[in-house]
Amino acid sequence: MKVTSGIPARRGPLRRVLVAVLGTMGLAVAAATAATLPANASAPTPPSGWTQVFLDDFNGAAGSAVNTADWQYDTGTSYPGGAANWGTGEVETMSSSTGNVSLDGNGNLLITPRRDASGNWTSGRIETTRTDFQPPAGGKLRVQARIQMPDVTGAAAKGYWPAFWMLGAPYRGNYQNWPSVGELDVMENVQGLNTDWATMHCGTNPGGPCNETSGIGNSTPCTGTTCQAGFHTYAVEWDRSTSPEEIRFYLDGVNFHTVKANQVDATTWANATGHGFFIILNVAMGGGFPGAFGGGPDSGTEPGHPMVVDYVQVLQSSGGGSGTTPPPSGNRDAYGPIQAESYDSQSGVVPEPTTDTGGGQDVGSLANGDWALYKGVDFGSSPATQFYGRVASGAAGGVSGLVEVRLDSRTNAPIGSFAVANTGGWQSWRTVPANITSVTGTHDVYLTFTSGQPADFVNVNWFDFGH
Repeated sequence: MKVTSGIPARRGPLRRVLVAVLGTMGLAVAAATAATLPANASAPTPPSGWTQVFLDDFNGAAGSAVNTADWQYDTGTSYPGGAANWGTGEVETMSSSTGNVSLDGNGNLLITPRRDASGNWTSGRIETTRTDFQPPAGGKLRVQARIQMPDVTGAAAKGYWPAFWMLGAPYRGNYQNWPSVGELDVMENVQGLNTDWATMHCGTNPGGPCNETSGIGNSTPCTGTTCQAGFHTYAVEWDRSTSPEEIRFYLDGVNFHTVKANQVDATTWANATGHGFFIILNVAMGGGFPGAFGGGPDSGTEPGHPMVVDYVQVLQSSGGGSGTTPPPSGNRDAYGPIQAESYDSQSGVVPEPTTDTGGGQDVGSLANGDWALYKGVDFGSSPATQFYGRVASGAAGGVSGLVEVRLDSRTNAPIGSFAVANTGGWQSWRTVPANITSVTGTHDVYLTFTSGQPADFVNVNWFDFGH
């Protein structure tokens, strides 16, 4: 995709492979649930440990404009003094007209591309007035929106390019410092395809440590209903409680793409993340990304299909937390099952529905270097000498690894471990024992995963300890 220097590319044609089977299994269940919610569902109540710092539910009279205390319009075909066509080659003129950007009276925002009799396109693009969205030191930020993409597919969708994304605050008013200031594409879609793309842009353009103009991205399908036929929840979680720091992208609660700070050099990461961000919603027509999938718009493209946004919500957490409300510190019983998805902090871990006895969730996509933290595990005064892990693996032949237990620090030596290879499938469960060094008292427990291969090698449902 050809992009003028300093202008956000946002969407490159080159993407990595679709999310692995583990993530897809969880996605199917989550998406089916999301699709049953009404079109004007209220934004969810923040989980324990999280604080809501921004919300627009888009409540208002049909045909009314957005709240300009929260949002500002981008109009025309560029930022002031910026490159033409928003630097991406899109062909529409952005407008503040309620014909392009309005509330529907049912708690939704509509961004609607339209074509006039001369064939000229207009559409809408809005940004939050705030530019300070970032996690606190040692905490997390979650930015999410419930969206139905324009309900148009096939030839009629040629050129459609809806997006929900974020740009680093230093971009506002400069317009020449992309991609170094960072960009987080929470959701992008083109041509009415049943695909959600998520990408981080950073570094230098072209090429550089972040592979610009494509960026560091991945994609996954919507399931339950297609992206166009129903609402789905798109989210990014920026986590400063992990080491290395990481940015995770979600579709209907399932993490399908993660970018870690150690994937690029420290300067690139600091330049891209050492500041706040603002949020953008828009529907472009044409440009580089649609061009990679057939181009458009053309005479067969149907105007008038809006992107429908139910809400935009921003949450902040001051520390670790999985969103599953773990027990208070010091109140985990070492001798009862500790659910793997109840971690306090993690790196590389993907919760997903499990078919194991009792249902619920397991954690999967576990590979070399991943870990999960469980705070305040009480071993009591009688020494624990055994560790039990409920695990499953569908790893390929020759792929195996260790499930390790460490106390109080990930850099401490393991007190015990066991090896696991293919158990017959990613949902073929067995309980594996291991001897551990005697433990008493209350400790933070880390599960760490070590392998000589980069491939995923294990899922974990629960673990506990014995005498």
